[in-house]
Amino acid sequence: MEKLAVVAFGGNALLRSGQKGTFEEQVANVERTCENLVPLLEQGYQLIIGHGNGPQVGNGLLRHAAGEKEYGLPAMPMDFCGAETQGSIAYLIETALERVLVRHGLHRPVVSLVTRVEVKADDPGFSNPTKPVGPYYPEIPADGAVYREDPKGRGWRKVVPSPVPVAICNVDLVGRLAREGCIVVTVGGGGIPVVEDGGALKGVEAVIDKDLASALCAVKTGAREFYILTDVPKVYIHFRQPGEQALDVMTVAQAKKLLADGEFAEGSMAPKVRAGIFFIENGGESCIITEAGELGNPSCGTRIIQ
Repeated sequence: MEKLAVVAFGGNALLRSGQKGTFEEQVANVERTCENLVPLLEQGYQLIIGHGNGPQVGNGLLRHAAGEKEYGLPAMPMDFCGAETQGSIAYLIETALERVLVRHGLHRPVVSLVTRVEVKADDPGFSNPTKPVGPYYPEIPADGAVYREDPKGRGWRKVVPSPVPVAICNVDLVGRLAREGCIVVTVGGGGIPVVEDGGALKGVEAVIDKDLASALCAVKTGAREFYILTDVPKVYIHFRQPGEQALDVMTVAQAKKLLADGEFAEGSMAPKVRAGIFFIENGGESCIITEAGELGNPSCGTRIIQ
């Protein structure tokens, strides 16, 4: 039986708490995460990899702003910065994964696709920014942008529109490449957000949630399993509170109730659970939310099922 899975890399796959985000740090982090894919590859899984870019696209916007202020270089819009980071992060993943494959004697081509993802121009997300990007600040900067306090107490972070993905450009090609044995890196950072414009597509200022875009990719490619990698081994209720409890399995109905009860923080676990629900409700078999080091363990993570 075909074993096609989509794996969504979490933010800590690239940048860990307390790090500055240097090139060397990101290279080491990505290779460590890719090493954790080996158990799946040895089990014969065909893999599609999605990834986040929140810190990187935020930092990219800061670099553009600094270049404009100091040197008069034109600052580029957010969709352009998304494309930049999608390509640079895919380069890191492709290079690190190639080293891991060689080390383990595995022979798989790795293909990276810079991917546009379509959203609706009238999506309500454009009027309610929720997606965190860039660094954490100890207090709200006076730059006119919208900031939200981090649920884990790390400070304040800029938030931008996060419209719902409705279509992925070239997704049929992604599925075909994966079934032919390639490991495909796609929908990076949720994809470059675009809207329909006179029969063509144009970029918009937004960041699509990478877990939801990866879930859509999993649905459209017919993947059986969807892995969402994060910095905790399982999903918890009463997280970091008295009575904290790890969950092994959640049905869609249970997950929806826990979401409605406010058990999962926005900007943290809530979007991951929603992505898992979307995948299962649209034909997926199981969604596993876990940390990368748990991959390959049959009982790893929290499994969302119908």
